[in-house]
Amino acid sequence: MKAFDYAAPASVEDAVKLLEPRHTAALGGGTDLINRMKDYVSSPEHIVYLKDVKSLAGIESGRNALTIGANTTLAALLASDEVKTSYPAVWQSAYEVGTPQIRNMATVGGNLLQRPRCWYYRSGNGLLAIKDGKSLVRAGDNRYHAIFLTDGDALFVSPSSLAPALIALGAKATVQGLKGERTIPVADLYRVPKSAQERELSLQHGELLTKVTIPVTKAKNASVEARQKQSHDWPLALASAVLDLDGDRVRSARIVLGAVAPVPLRSEAAEKAITGKPVTLETAAAAAEAAVQDAKPLSMNAYKVALTKTVVKRALLAAVGNRYWEEG
Repeated sequence: MKAFDYAAPASVEDAVKLLEPRHTAALGGGTDLINRMKDYVSSPEHIVYLKDVKSLAGIESGRNALTIGANTTLAALLASDEVKTSYPAVWQSAYEVGTPQIRNMATVGGNLLQRPRCWYYRSGNGLLAIKDGKSLVRAGDNRYHAIFLTDGDALFVSPSSLAPALIALGAKATVQGLKGERTIPVADLYRVPKSAQERELSLQHGELLTKVTIPVTKAKNASVEARQKQSHDWPLALASAVLDLDGDRVRSARIVLGAVAPVPLRSEAAEKAITGKPVTLETAAAAAEAAVQDAKPLSMNAYKVALTKTVVKRALLAAVGNRYWEEG
């Protein structure tokens, strides 16, 4: 990899100042950045190591929200009884990531802000993978790419496992920069780039994600993903469902899809389909059908439509305690 300068600040303020120069990258667990640097996909001149900024790690329970530091490891997230009990959608998403060794290093912020796993991007062809005016993705092997929002050139899929659950739960992200602090919905961390000069993340140069806060909720919630392998694999489709129930009927729902679009994608059609109904095999299947009504798969990934229906159906059922597919 390219040689770089290294700094290890002890405070958020110092970290933000060090992030100001161009060609600077923040390093948490390093499970994504180091690989990109080895492959020369990213070649920062300055690295700001965040592990010594103690205020960036930890989980704090409050009256109105649960606060999770951006440098909290996924292993620490899994060790939290409150996360497992009140936010099983987040817990399950964290549990599915990588291996125990990876979860001991990977951080919440790193998972939210990791770059796409698109092999064209990772091979140095740029985020949109355009060569000689043509899309390498459309013309090539696109089996793991997007099936939604595919009219443009951004055909990669958002890689974060935690983002769909956090978005469905209404979580907010706090970002610190030289001009101060701002808080935005987690959903606003992501955008669909329109040109090769744009990124898929909304953070501005020099900004640092410091924490996420999840509102206290009594809503039922769950996440389900489909993968090619049972362990240490990336999801092919992911769904997170949050249900506010009135008795056995859904008063309101939030359903967010992952690994099928360049951003975590909320499915209002699926939400509408399940609202006012009890969650049964039939109503969950109907909501799943609604979730894929706008899908436009590429030449090699139509199979993802069926997988998306499966994970939406199972996420809805899992939220109300029905995990029929795990029964012996």
